[in-house]
Amino acid sequence: MARLKGYRAVVTGSGSGIGRAVVRRYLAEGAYVVAVVRKEADRASLEDEGAVVVCGDVASFDTAERAVAASVDQWGGLDVYVANAGLWDFHKRLEKQAPDEIKAAFDEVFGVNLLAAIYGARASLTALRASGGAIIATGSNASFLAGGGGALYTASKFALRGLVMQLAKEFAPEVRVNGVAPGATDTAISGPNALGQQNREMNADPARMAVMTDHILLGRVSVPDDHTSLYVLLAARSESAYITGAMFRSDGGLTISI
Repeated sequence: MARLKGYRAVVTGSGSGIGRAVVRRYLAEGAYVVAVVRKEADRASLEDEGAVVVCGDVASFDTAERAVAASVDQWGGLDVYVANAGLWDFHKRLEKQAPDEIKAAFDEVFGVNLLAAIYGARASLTALRASGGAIIATGSNASFLAGGGGALYTASKFALRGLVMQLAKEFAPEVRVNGVAPGATDTAISGPNALGQQNREMNADPARMAVMTDHILLGRVSVPDDHTSLYVLLAARSESAYITGAMFRSDGGLTISI
């Protein structure tokens, strides 16, 4: 069954990982998708899969505005905005960051993990009110407890959970605002330039992945596809009409095992 047949969606961070998996799942469920990517090199493969691609920096309001406009121009509106793009900080301890690094890394991490979601919400609000649509943000186990990253990452994800709650209050009753909080996931998420982590990938370190597995009740690190059903559920009006302000954990029991 095509649970999102005819839905019009924007998904940020679509170049890889969870974002790419959500794009594919939404397309399979019958949705039309605007995929927002950072690298122009990701355009061709997403277009081949059927998505419309917008390339830009999610920490810029212009990128969110262009993504929403692409959906409205192409399909006459928007039903769901998925603020998924993210940066990790590889557990970088605060004491090992110089003050100038902290400021620059803060701007990068909060720009992608929080400000981009704020910009997306603002850019999509009129269209989502018209359709009775939804915003879905990608949180983390670090939205609920320490240890999922360093100080900057954890603070940004706690703030994102607060943003979901606040926007649910501000945008009700026309627009539902929720989040999905994945736990340890086999993805190539990178870090901020300011910490020299722009070319690092979380899943490139087998030892790190093994340590993550030790804390997961279900006995394995997740893959991006493990989380996509929640993004479908929260987008579908018929399935989540009475859900707003929630952050759904999809972490294999990680947050109750630590």
